[in-house]
Amino acid sequence: MASALSKWLVDPKRNPLAAMHMKAVSTRLRRFGLRYDDLFDPMYELDVKEALNRLPREIVDARNQRLKRAMDLSMKHDYLPEDLQAMQTPFRSYLQDMLALVKREQAEREALGALPLYQRTLP
Repeated sequence: MASALSKWLVDPKRNPLAAMHMKAVSTRLRRFGLRYDDLFDPMYELDVKEALNRLPREIVDARNQRLKRAMDLSMKHDYLPEDLQAMQTPFRSYLQDMLALVKREQAEREALGALPLYQRTLP
């Protein structure tokens, strides 16, 4: 029961409030030219850092460029031009598949009783 309710709450196709929230997040991400996956912090979660290390260099470079552009626009109190905002794809994922793979490997490693690949401490 609880899992069905939680799935309904976060599904934008079934819950109008979730759809409104997704639209608001999409608008804010488009204004700065970001993608949702750009918001994951590799310094906070080491699985994200490992997933970014496994991605191709071009994808990581594009992510860094988007983050730099967003910081620059934020400092200038400006947004992307409307024509560039229309071209943005904020919910096109590039990190989720690799992040899921890293988490599965970590869970398998823990299930087998192996030592962790890296120390899980926050900076």
